[in-house]
Amino acid sequence: MRERRFIDLHTHTLLSDGELLPSELVRRAVFRGCRGLAITDHADDANLDFVVQRTVMFARETAGAWGIPVLPGVELTHVPPRRIGLLIERARSLGARWIVVHGETVAEPVAPGTNRAAIEAGADLLAHPGLIRPEEAEEAARRGVFLEISTRKGHCLTNGWVARRALETGAPLLLNTDTHEPDDILEAESRSLVALGAGLDQAILEVLWTAAEEILERRG
Repeated sequence: MRERRFIDLHTHTLLSDGELLPSELVRRAVFRGCRGLAITDHADDANLDFVVQRTVMFARETAGAWGIPVLPGVELTHVPPRRIGLLIERARSLGARWIVVHGETVAEPVAPGTNRAAIEAGADLLAHPGLIRPEEAEEAARRGVFLEISTRKGHCLTNGWVARRALETGAPLLLNTDTHEPDDILEAESRSLVALGAGLDQAILEVLWTAAEEILERRG
């Protein structure tokens, strides 16, 4: 397996429910081999402005000092499906450059309809989409919305299902950690094993690595 530095487009800090300051998250990720990441703290109507504005400020003023690009983003979490589109628009207007929606993971009671609403509203990434329906995966493929293979406990239980739906429909995939604490920051080899365990082969894994690199180049 070819050794390489990784990119992670789904991470959290203590601006929401993570354990690390943004600077500590970035430094620890760099130490593990990261060459770029997105900070995507949880938000809804109550804290969206605060989270996005603080993350944008950090990415602009501090992150570059660690030598890697940091995308200011957000993860819209447990938002009523009918409000997802409105909050995506607001997040982008505040400067978020990477919009994640907390999908219908089997590990949490996410409202039914969240996956479809996120895809139709043009989220960049539908995180841990659980037992996503084939027609939803088809729509993600049509709109270019990425589906996530997650290394995080609980959320990873349906990785094989998500991978199969993506391969059947052509929906794009990304491999992320959903980091909340130091031990979540996996090096490239461990990340790769999660993807291979979900049924993706080495060639597809290379496509995932490349997709993350291209996103970072376009938006970083």
